[in-house]
Amino acid sequence: MLLSNLLSVLLVAASIGHCSAFSTPAPRTPKHQKKELSRRDIFRTVVSASLAAPLLPLANAQALDAVIDGDEELIDVYFGCGCFWHVQHEFVQAEKKILKRDDLSITARAGYAGGLGSSQQVCYHNAKNVGDYGSLGHAEVVALRIPASSIEIFAQEYFKLFDDKGNRPDQSGDRGSEYRSLIGIPGGSKSPYANKIISASQAVGDKLDFAVGKGNDKDVRKLSFIMDTAQFPFFVGEQYHQFHDGFNLNENYPSSYNGLAAKLATAGKLGENTCPNGTFGIGVLGL
Repeated sequence: MLLSNLLSVLLVAASIGHCSAFSTPAPRTPKHQKKELSRRDIFRTVVSASLAAPLLPLANAQALDAVIDGDEELIDVYFGCGCFWHVQHEFVQAEKKILKRDDLSITARAGYAGGLGSSQQVCYHNAKNVGDYGSLGHAEVVALRIPASSIEIFAQEYFKLFDDKGNRPDQSGDRGSEYRSLIGIPGGSKSPYANKIISASQAVGDKLDFAVGKGNDKDVRKLSFIMDTAQFPFFVGEQYHQFHDGFNLNENYPSSYNGLAAKLATAGKLGENTCPNGTFGIGVLGL
């Protein structure tokens, strides 16, 4: 019965005229845009429909697993640039390329940060309306645990996500404070890492302006908020959001990537879940 209801929802979703505008799955060199129904649009429709459906137990992972990179100091950072699905993929690739990490050492996690509700449970939109990240003022981000010496090169990877005009890859589709651009570093704008962020931006075309994040900030094009990770901590997202295909319908990643969520969970490295599941607990059209 549940599967039958889900298929009905998907048929309705496919007929909806609301679209996001993207040209290709690669956001770094967009040449033109055309309107098409995005994977994110379908996901939103199914989440909304799930409010009347039974809930399955799935929840929010609360902590990243420690990774040791020799004797070098590791720091926790996060980056927000619209929908976290594509962003996580890019940072997983960066961890493998820059730090030579294997699958079980990957620290990139999709989640939420930047809101004022840091002492509360933070979850994706769900039928029980528990800890809704948007209501708490959080944005979608990807967190990593990296050597302090590598923050500038990882920040460069972040700035490469934006086009030459400072637009996010999903700028025309995902809008609002849940998708705002932000960077979380220890100490925020007053830390020595802030200068590294500025240098990285200049090295990749100086596409963005910066502001000190106050929490619950607005979505402003070409502007990234600098957040203090102590004041605005990161909350790991639900397992079904981890290592997800991108927001475009044609942005499919290999099964070896999609399978990282289960692989890390089996190894006890993904985290413990406590949030209600807002999407039936099963994939939607391979999502």
